[in-house]
Amino acid sequence: MRALQIVDATELAAAYADAEYAVVMDGDALPLRVGQPALDLEAYWPAQRYALITAWNPASTPHSDAANETADAALVARLDAAGITRRPAQGYSRDGRWHEPGWLLFDISQIGLDLLAREFGQAGVLSWAKGEPVRLRMQLPRPARPCSLDCVDWAVD
Repeated sequence: MRALQIVDATELAAAYADAEYAVVMDGDALPLRVGQPALDLEAYWPAQRYALITAWNPASTPHSDAANETADAALVARLDAAGITRRPAQGYSRDGRWHEPGWLLFDISQIGLDLLAREFGQAGVLSWAKGEPVRLRMQLPRPARPCSLDCVDWAVD
């Protein structure tokens, strides 16, 4: 498990919540936005729970492509071993300065997702139940400075 050293968790959560996400299904990129329902995706691939995770850039620190690809391969191996269904996904900043490939997971428990996120050093993941808005789940302690985003959950209180 990797220790996360984040300077400002509130700002990081705001950046993650503002990012755009997409899932590739049969060549179509279905968009995901934190705080909004993912009705198109849910209609395309019905499940009870959804999550989006990446293994790239642990602790929100840039790593080389080779290191990121190695981490991604390890994540894929863990998902395969657990029998978790996945589809390719991506996250990117609106200004185009940041982009990370990842995986949309189907019917993974919240506990299982939190464990994977921590194992792969991820500060935040997306998680939601069918019919509900997409939520950002930060794997950091709730910051002392209030976070005004109502679509963010803090896994560590």
